[in-house]
Amino acid sequence: MRKIRKRTFAELVMENKRQLLNDVSALEKLEEKMETRWLHKAE
Repeated sequence: MRKIRKRTFAELVMENKRQLLNDVSALEKLEEKMETRWLHKAE
């Protein structure tokens, strides 16, 4: 039997990023969160 290789953290991050880029609504929510954060820091 072949040993199942654990994925590294970097691989998981890249996969997550790819899924996010494909999910437009999630991407828009993320952008809104970041904008509000930047606005609060600017004050």
